[in-house]
Amino acid sequence: MIKKSPVMRVCISCRQTFDRANLLKITKDYERGVTFNNGFGRSAYICKSKNCYTDSKLKKKLQKALKTACDEKFFDLFKKKITNYNWLSQRENIIKLNSFLIRKRVNSN
Repeated sequence: MIKKSPVMRVCISCRQTFDRANLLKITKDYERGVTFNNGFGRSAYICKSKNCYTDSKLKKKLQKALKTACDEKFFDLFKKKITNYNWLSQRENIIKLNSFLIRKRVNSN
């Protein structure tokens, strides 16, 4: 059985790479507007680090990544969503990333 490699994405705040399943996806959908974890269109990803989702420049970074203006209602909803989001621990993310990179090196040789 062929094992799929995880899809890696970059957090817009800390610029670190994580598995896509462990990040919160924020998407600007052309039909539904800005949505969380679903939809097609321009997307941005935020990791679970408290420094990232409480970053003072997060609003500007999200607006730049999504190429749209975000109102205060969106950020209130974002704060509620981020506090209730089911995260894996930071250590589990690092272990997954390291194991992925090791497998990639072994398979390339």
